[in-house]
Amino acid sequence: MGLKPRIETAFERGLFRSRWLMAPFYAGLALALAMLLVVFLRELFYYLPQAFTAGRGMAPNDAILAVLTLVDLSLTGNLLLIVLFSGYENFVSKLDLEGETDRPPWMGTVDFSGLKMKLIASIVAISGIQLLKTFMNIGKDGYPLNETEAMWGVIIHLAFVASGVLLALMDWLSARTEKH
Repeated sequence: MGLKPRIETAFERGLFRSRWLMAPFYAGLALALAMLLVVFLRELFYYLPQAFTAGRGMAPNDAILAVLTLVDLSLTGNLLLIVLFSGYENFVSKLDLEGETDRPPWMGTVDFSGLKMKLIASIVAISGIQLLKTFMNIGKDGYPLNETEAMWGVIIHLAFVASGVLLALMDWLSARTEKH
C-alpha cells in the first residue's frame, strides 16, 4: 500500500511542475508585444508627416482611419498584456512584485472567467474597428468595394458579438447555480 501513494505523489508533483512548460509561451507573447510596438511606431511615423504636409494635407477620413489603425494596434497590445499577465498568474505562478507601486489593480484578480470576458470584449472591439475601416473606405478611389468581403466581415463581427453575449450568459448562469 505504501508504494502506490509514493508513485501517485511523484506523478502529481510532476504534473504540477509541468505548468512551467507554459513560461516560454508567455516569454514569446512578451516578444510579440515588442513586435507590435515596432508596427505601431512604423504606422505612427508613416501617418504623422502626412498630417503636417503643406497644402491640403491629410483628409479628415484618412486621419480617422489612421487613428483607428493606431487604436486597433493599442487594443491588440492590451489584449496581449491581459493574456500575458492573467495567463501567467492563473496557470504558472503568482507574480512576486513587492514594492511595485504602479501595479494595475486588476492584476492578480482576473480569473479564467474574467480573462474570457476581457478577451472577447477586446476581440469584438478590434473586429468592430476593422469593420468601420472597411465601411469608411467605401467609395474611395483605389478601394473597390468587395461586397463578399464586407458581408463576411459583418458576419464574423456578429459572431464575435454573439459569442461574447453567450459567454457572459454562461458565466452569469454558472454564478447563479449551486456549487456541488
